[in-house]
Amino acid sequence: MIIGVPKEIKTDEYRVGMVPGGVASAVAAGHKVLVEASAGAGSGISDGEYAASGAEIVQSAAEVYDRCDMIVKVKEPQPDEYGMLRRGQVVFTYFHFAASRQLTEAMMRSGAVAIAYETVRDVRGRLPLLIPMSEVAGRMSIQEGAKSLERPMHGRGILLGGVPGVAPASVVVLGAGTVGANAARVAAGLGAAVTLLDVDLEKLRYLSDVMPPNVTTLYSDSHNLRESLHKADLLICSVLIPGAKAPRLVTRKMLELMVPGACIVDVSIDQGGCCETSRPTTHTDPTFVVDEINHYCVTNMPGAVGRTSTFALTNATIPYVLALAEQGWEAATEADPGLAMGVNVANGRLTNEAVAGSLGMKVQ
Repeated sequence: MIIGVPKEIKTDEYRVGMVPGGVASAVAAGHKVLVEASAGAGSGISDGEYAASGAEIVQSAAEVYDRCDMIVKVKEPQPDEYGMLRRGQVVFTYFHFAASRQLTEAMMRSGAVAIAYETVRDVRGRLPLLIPMSEVAGRMSIQEGAKSLERPMHGRGILLGGVPGVAPASVVVLGAGTVGANAARVAAGLGAAVTLLDVDLEKLRYLSDVMPPNVTTLYSDSHNLRESLHKADLLICSVLIPGAKAPRLVTRKMLELMVPGACIVDVSIDQGGCCETSRPTTHTDPTFVVDEINHYCVTNMPGAVGRTSTFALTNATIPYVLALAEQGWEAATEADPGLAMGVNVANGRLTNEAVAGSLGMKVQ
């Protein structure tokens, strides 16, 4: 199979779909890999490193899309890439279709096979291709939130960990999954007072045992959420429903409960966001203020730490890339039901029920 790795063109995206080690594995297995020139620059990987691993360096994305049977990316195809896709071509990347009907319809029109990292499951029912970036995003959410609390960033002017004689910031984390647990751990390590909310009592019991003593677990209901918002200097939103839009847990009216200058980091923005007032932003212009509350809603947070994120992601994706290349997508997904759950669009048909439900469309 011919595998293509184009340069990412989403704003402020510095990751790349494969690293030289992955290229070498694919070439050793008998496949051909085309890498667009400078695709790895944002992750500190040179064309020479790819070439030394057996890749062919090509000068344009158009050539990558034209010649390759499978495209391996990090972020969803952008509008400029829609026209390069073709029927039967496999595109393996993050899609987050529930947040964009335009993208969903574009992929259906193309006839390509869209296999979404975020809905692939392993034998234990986990999301193995989402976990690495969730770990990065959870940890980043605290450093970005801490920065957004500074007064020049329209925050309250609070140091997250406080100092002797001055109380630390109060950090509230909605969702105790991979993002939330990583956010809570980092915030606690910096000395903040952390409240972690979730509806899964077993998960809360486990985290209560393993988290530092400055992390308090709390069952997530409307009363506890409202009480937590009263004290929150920094709110991390990290609730995920695989494939579907994120639930809107924080309404605009609820911002009145928060202290002016508090900050919301909505990590769920890739799936539409947990806050009614959230809207996608970029690393270049990451924040905006609504009703005196600072919002950080960057849709590709891990892209800012491209090298760390690229290697973390490709460690997880390369076994799937090799399986798809060796067997073809139909045989590979038949052999692996968890990989089959990653197929969201195939040959013009929408196949994922969660996406269909979020967009008011029908599975075909």
